[in-house]
Amino acid sequence: MDPEQYDLVILGGGTGSTIAAWTFAKQGQRVAAIDRKYIGGSCPNIACLPSKNIIHSARVASYFRRSEEFGIAKRDFTIDMSAVRDRKRRMVSSWNDAYLDNYKKSGAEFILGSGRFIGSKTVEVTLPDGTIRQLRGTNVIINTGTRPALQPVPGLIEAQPLTHIEALELDQVPKHLLVIGGGYIGLELSQAMRRFGSKVTMIDRNDRLMHREDDDVTEALQRLFQDEGIDLVLNATVKRVSGKSGQSVRMVIEQRGAEKTLEGSHLLVAAGRSPNTDGIGLELAGVELTNRGHIRVNERLETTASGVWAIGEVAGSPQFTHVSVDDFRVVYDSITGGKRVTTGRLVPFCLFTDPEFARVGLSEKDAKAQGIPYRLFKIPMEAVMRATTMSETRGFLKVLVEVDNDRILGFTGLGVDAGEVLSSVQIAMVAGLPYTALRDAMLTHPTLVEGLIPLFSSVPSVSKSGRANG
Repeated sequence: MDPEQYDLVILGGGTGSTIAAWTFAKQGQRVAAIDRKYIGGSCPNIACLPSKNIIHSARVASYFRRSEEFGIAKRDFTIDMSAVRDRKRRMVSSWNDAYLDNYKKSGAEFILGSGRFIGSKTVEVTLPDGTIRQLRGTNVIINTGTRPALQPVPGLIEAQPLTHIEALELDQVPKHLLVIGGGYIGLELSQAMRRFGSKVTMIDRNDRLMHREDDDVTEALQRLFQDEGIDLVLNATVKRVSGKSGQSVRMVIEQRGAEKTLEGSHLLVAAGRSPNTDGIGLELAGVELTNRGHIRVNERLETTASGVWAIGEVAGSPQFTHVSVDDFRVVYDSITGGKRVTTGRLVPFCLFTDPEFARVGLSEKDAKAQGIPYRLFKIPMEAVMRATTMSETRGFLKVLVEVDNDRILGFTGLGVDAGEVLSSVQIAMVAGLPYTALRDAMLTHPTLVEGLIPLFSSVPSVSKSGRANG
């Protein structure tokens, strides 16, 4: 069988590679994008967008519980998880249609099938009906992503635990959800399920939630979860699991040298992710892996095989869709003669709890570890007028600014819609603006972004002479 010739073959249909397919195809190149299951990859189907859809439903449920606070008489209500799930499914379906329409308009070919390398820049695809196709690209992009990691705990696999994929498809509220892992997925889904009415117990091996973040962040998140009635079991190691998720699960943990038993109806595992690099013939393509199993790439995202590129989580990039999109920009420049690289990028992130936690640039822990002096600006959300109108005053905003000038080093927000506020600060950082540009701007009143004015007014600025200005 002679391989079909393409200008670009893409293995894995994540967001970055999807945009790559549309972009190169619109420029007249012959492009094929291969994915074994999802149109557009994980983000619009089983990850970012579906989880935020479910989380928003949970936020609405929380408003029902708080109705008297807003002057609305309290009424009994029930959660119909099948309706919550169906709202999410309708959204996913609409995005699938939009993605297919973009493939059609761009001229890129979307191939639903399982692909693997059989040689240099050559991919064999098995279609759902068993048909085999072979494709060879002048350039090849790998974007196969990651999958939930299951720890080697006795009985865990046999318990058939939920991952985020199955959790987002539940048609009933779990009676008691046990959650292993205190990272992004564990935190977001624990809060959502608690608001739907589940009893929730979170188990994490560290002494704090989001333990790499600043202490004020982790303490505020811990108080938030405890106030919502979520049981936190920290400094705990899972020793063994029995039963079956969806029926009855028993978990033995070790905490501070003592064994304890936890029981629940469902088990969700959200304890890290593993790169999807097994069984796709990378060795036949000359593509090497790192010691952590990711595809080895340089700052231009080129693998150890010439003309083969890797983007997104499988390349070890930060696990965010917006990073995958920027990875595409790097590869696009690499192929077309540009100069964009992955080093020195300003990567923002947002944890979509309620309230949100968002950060860009340095945290205080980062600055101290790197020996970078800073001035700290910090205000409670109670000082943001818009937040008070919404009765959403939990949390704070803080910024790190260089000591000898007014350059912004980092922003942290733990508050209502903090991810939206973050973007304004990030744009200023990208533009190289001093923080005083935001402090002195005429921002719309009353908005949450307007909170940057009291934030940046909380510490005197430094003039070019180095003296403080009131």
